[in-house]
Amino acid sequence: MPELPDVEAYLHALRPRVLEQRMEGIRLQSPFLLRTVTPKLEDAVGRRVVELRRIGKRLAFGLENELWLVLHLMIAGRLHWKEPHAVLGRKGTLLGIDFEHGTLTLTEAGSKRRASLYVVAGEQGLQALDPGGLDVLTCSYEAFRSVLTEENHTLKRALTDPCVLSGVGNAYSDEILHAAGLSPMLQTQKLTSAQWQALYSATRKVLAEWCARLNAEADKKFPEKVTAFRPEMNVHGRFGQACRVCGGPVQRIRYADNETNYCATCQNGGKLLADRGLSRLLGKDWPKTLDELEMLKRERRG
Repeated sequence: MPELPDVEAYLHALRPRVLEQRMEGIRLQSPFLLRTVTPKLEDAVGRRVVELRRIGKRLAFGLENELWLVLHLMIAGRLHWKEPHAVLGRKGTLLGIDFEHGTLTLTEAGSKRRASLYVVAGEQGLQALDPGGLDVLTCSYEAFRSVLTEENHTLKRALTDPCVLSGVGNAYSDEILHAAGLSPMLQTQKLTSAQWQALYSATRKVLAEWCARLNAEADKKFPEKVTAFRPEMNVHGRFGQACRVCGGPVQRIRYADNETNYCATCQNGGKLLADRGLSRLLGKDWPKTLDELEMLKRERRG
């Protein structure tokens, strides 16, 4: 799912293309995409785009007379910039918005239709779609620590809760925790002051650096291939590969359709965190350290 840096890159690429431009036409190819009835989607046609804004992981198009179109790409939704009045593909293309100098299209891979489009009026309608998470790029250290300690959760869960922090998901939370040198399973109400400072600094640094990197790429071409797995990342999506800091193997914790990636050496004193699937499989043989893991691998190969 596109997260804060990815959404910011989309907005960065769209501003010179659509700001002050009129929506000449809107072609809705999937009725399941539109989640609101009033105001009508047709009301947006002919209005200028006067503002672009990020609402969590959503992209909001502010139009004349306080009308807003809000897109949530979910896991598989992606935006594309085509030539004016481009022919829309039948498979996977859900939406086309026509401007004078190009067409913005929305595609969604797979058969599940999770992406959504809302049409709302005014700031009140817009804010109703906001999960309310804190903007980590502008918040103070005190506000950051306060919101994450309102309830006691693991760092991984707290960082990815849209009601706690705005726009952080599975990928960048892995990178943040690795940069901070903290285990994803640490409880928010048990961190020391030094750990809080490390987490706050790492969160802002990682997100700011990735925003700058992706915006620079968007300056060269429209971000057509947004992905949560990037070769420059330190741990996310790199299970079994060498940690870029210590050289140890990147580990994982699997749950449902997701997994958390971390470095046992950099983030947990060399101790492995229990992976639910392998813990059930290996039982008492589950290794507790990297050395035990290597010994178990050698025994099974032998």
